[in-house]
Amino acid sequence: MVHIIGGGLAGCEAAWQAASMGVDVTLYEMRPVRPTAVHQTDGLAELVCSNSFRGDKLDNAVGLLKEEMRRLGSIIMRIADEVRVPAGAALAVDRHLFSERVTAAITSHPRILVDRREITHVPSSAEMSPVIIATGPLTSDALSASIAAVLGREHLAFFDAISPIVLAESIDMSKVFRASRWDRSLRGTSEVTSEVVSEGDYLNCPFTKDQYVAFHQAIVAAEKAEAHDFDNTKFFEGCLPIEVMAHRGVDTLRFGPMKPAGLDDPRTGRWPYAVVQLRQDTLAGDHYSLVGFQTQLKWPEQRRVFGMIPGLEYAEFVRFGMIHRNTYINGPTVLTSTWQTRRRPDLFFAGQVSGVEGYVESAASGLVAGRNAARLSLGQGPVAPPRTTAIGALAHYVAHADPAHYNPTNITFGIIPALDAPPKSRHDRSLATSARALADLEPWMMATTEHS
Repeated sequence: MVHIIGGGLAGCEAAWQAASMGVDVTLYEMRPVRPTAVHQTDGLAELVCSNSFRGDKLDNAVGLLKEEMRRLGSIIMRIADEVRVPAGAALAVDRHLFSERVTAAITSHPRILVDRREITHVPSSAEMSPVIIATGPLTSDALSASIAAVLGREHLAFFDAISPIVLAESIDMSKVFRASRWDRSLRGTSEVTSEVVSEGDYLNCPFTKDQYVAFHQAIVAAEKAEAHDFDNTKFFEGCLPIEVMAHRGVDTLRFGPMKPAGLDDPRTGRWPYAVVQLRQDTLAGDHYSLVGFQTQLKWPEQRRVFGMIPGLEYAEFVRFGMIHRNTYINGPTVLTSTWQTRRRPDLFFAGQVSGVEGYVESAASGLVAGRNAARLSLGQGPVAPPRTTAIGALAHYVAHADPAHYNPTNITFGIIPALDAPPKSRHDRSLATSARALADLEPWMMATTEHS
């Protein structure tokens, strides 16, 4: 029996992997008994931030990670592919259908029991063994305190901010244009192609220079919601609120989430001075999220300031942006490359609480933890993924980064060992790295499923 605490992406993936190896699983999820500040449903694997799983090509590190997970039978990737929405070269999903289908798959699996109750302490080996803690960045105060006591290490506290969502029918389509950056798009679920969707997958709100300067000034002057629980707010660099970026300089947004590069406005034939992109959030196309617009502005301020975006003057907000706590353990002081804790081999951590950043990375850590917890349950030894794979490089980083300067990370080619004879072209190097990774994945895949 494998016990998993937390029904997010990592917990669900871990449960699926262990159950697929013939091991019984109990998955503990505290909602709806104990709600959180940001979840809106009691569904498993609910996406509370963006609906994007990011790039999906093999010349992109997260695209490689996705392909590895597909080959490893990932339930998260299978359902993400089923409910994908147009997003150019990225994989984005209908967040409601995604959660519904993951919930249905997990709850209907004959070897998985979903127990809806809060676990308030780290179970001892006598209570649960092996156990995977995959409670995510919103780990309850009681369990957080227990984790800190058991590990003997201080948490890394972060804040994370959520992007707003608007109703499609309230967007002024006369002021926006549809396009994907550099006209890139994706077809299929596993085989990556270069097929172009001529219409483009994003709605783009173009700014003139004067509009942008006024918008920047409004953001800088807007009133922010207070972070009540923490005095020293620390954000992950890959998910900065727009107002934090705006305070860094007038052009920071224009070279960040509002960059116009590769987006030709058909009315002018040129790139706008700046642009806000809207990404489809549901299969029906009735909701759109503001790409890269995580924010902690007060809701009335969001309505006022975001109403300055061309095309959103009268937009109806389905959800405003908000801020919530993210908590990570210091992975290098706690974990091995198998996602086991150093002090107690039958205790695993997975997902964002373990010190990874991103939906795909969280699910990938759950995949490895689930397989290795199942192996322990079957009397077999854990097996770390090869460092030459994306899933192995991520595990190695979390276990071996400098603990004194540890920051959560997304998967990048930079943490995968270099090729012995790398091609000169960056694109070709990326593809060659991916080809090696997929070849090296096969033996580990066989090793972690043998005798199951």
